[in-house]
Amino acid sequence: MATAANARGTALQVKERVYAWEGKDKKGRTVRGEVRASGEAVVNVNLRRQGIKVIKIKKKTMRSGKKITEKDIALFTRQLATMMKAGVPLLQSFDIVAKGHANPSVSKLINEIRADVETGTSMNQAFRKFPLYFDPLFCNLVGAGEQAGILEDLLSRLATYKEKTIAIKAKIKSALFYPVAILAVAFIVTAVIMIWVVPAFKTVFSSFGADLPGPTLIVMGISDFFVANWMFIFGGMFISFYLFFQSWKRSLKMQRFMDSALLKFPIFGEVIRKATIARWTRTLATMFAAGVPLVESLDSVGGASGNMVYLDATKKIQGEVSTGTSLTVAMQNAEIFPNMVTQMVSIGEESGALDQMLGKVADFFEAEVDEAVASISSLMEPFIMVILGVIIGGLVIAMYLPIFKLGSVV
Repeated sequence: MATAANARGTALQVKERVYAWEGKDKKGRTVRGEVRASGEAVVNVNLRRQGIKVIKIKKKTMRSGKKITEKDIALFTRQLATMMKAGVPLLQSFDIVAKGHANPSVSKLINEIRADVETGTSMNQAFRKFPLYFDPLFCNLVGAGEQAGILEDLLSRLATYKEKTIAIKAKIKSALFYPVAILAVAFIVTAVIMIWVVPAFKTVFSSFGADLPGPTLIVMGISDFFVANWMFIFGGMFISFYLFFQSWKRSLKMQRFMDSALLKFPIFGEVIRKATIARWTRTLATMFAAGVPLVESLDSVGGASGNMVYLDATKKIQGEVSTGTSLTVAMQNAEIFPNMVTQMVSIGEESGALDQMLGKVADFFEAEVDEAVASISSLMEPFIMVILGVIIGGLVIAMYLPIFKLGSVV
């Protein structure tokens, strides 16, 4: 037994690589292909068994690819689910998806998972070896699908869940990116005017020998400050932003504060809240539909919401549900869900269709986010134009006032 175990452990440690080969079949026709194997000798033996006369075998070097994104994982999940539903064997599905992906990093990841599955490891355990790309929610659902024999259905559900989550995140980012980008450009333009343009006007005005208007003096004073301290201003801003985001990323206390503040932020806070509720209900619907018990489902739901306020509330809900409280009452006690959400959950619990009701809630709030983002985008454009007009226009007028004054004197 020990010898067999040792032999199996040695076999698992053998690293397979991809080899490109060329040869001639029994009819003398040139054939080519690719195969995964532990070495050239293994490829040679396998091809000869198939009646192929080998001409050359070359190990393929994997190109360094781009960073693996959530979109890549969603695409991989969708493709794998489609292949399995079409009746393609699991290992062959991995091969097809790996070869067809445009990102070499994803192909390498898929090949490593395939190698684990080929040696007898369950897909659930194979995915758990890469927690950076496959979170506990993903692995738990795959495990549930393997146990229930409905892996392709759950992979399809997972793909839909990831696609909708990515879409709603993209909408939130697009709503926030536009005003931030415009304000950043406005700051850069203002800094350029203050550091290079205003000093040139100051040289001209010094030859007038007359008192300058108040707005012009204020702008020139700000310009002098910018010129004297621009390194400290930009350096301080860069360091402050860096420390702020590092603190937000690493400190749980800071995350709680910022997530709570974002939910209270005017206009955007309501959009973020709706997006968070949509992710929360979508995750719980997916887990519950997969047959995962409610208490265990709540383990993944809080983290998937992407907000510490909802994560803390989910832990309280989980504690109450585990002691026999209904999900509806536990959610009402949390005081972070609108009445419509708790009422739909109550109907779902009474009718035995909780997953369907949660899915409808997620659909509703996703549609709300779409409408809110469209409204914000249309409203922000004139608002931002007014801000830019006041800032840039005010600077221009302040610098031209002495010229207008001189013209009236002449």
